[in-house]
Amino acid sequence: MEKVLFIRAEWDAEAGVWVAMSDDVPGLATEAETLEALSAKLETMVPELLDANGYPGGPEVPFELLARRITVTRRAAGE
Repeated sequence: MEKVLFIRAEWDAEAGVWVAMSDDVPGLATEAETLEALSAKLETMVPELLDANGYPGGPEVPFELLARRITVTRRAAGE
């Protein structure tokens, strides 16, 4: 099995998009409004970037997408 590439996604609340980056995929920086759209975009971009950078490996390109979103909520007053 090929090495599983690690991709991070963080929610940018100001822009309203998920932003993806990876140390394993040179040049990867992309965004999308939903995680599903981001994942679909990555399925195309990751192999293209690996090919452009001469990354060795077979035809299958496994990757792990780890998403992180920080949210602030409030407690009811008096509790």
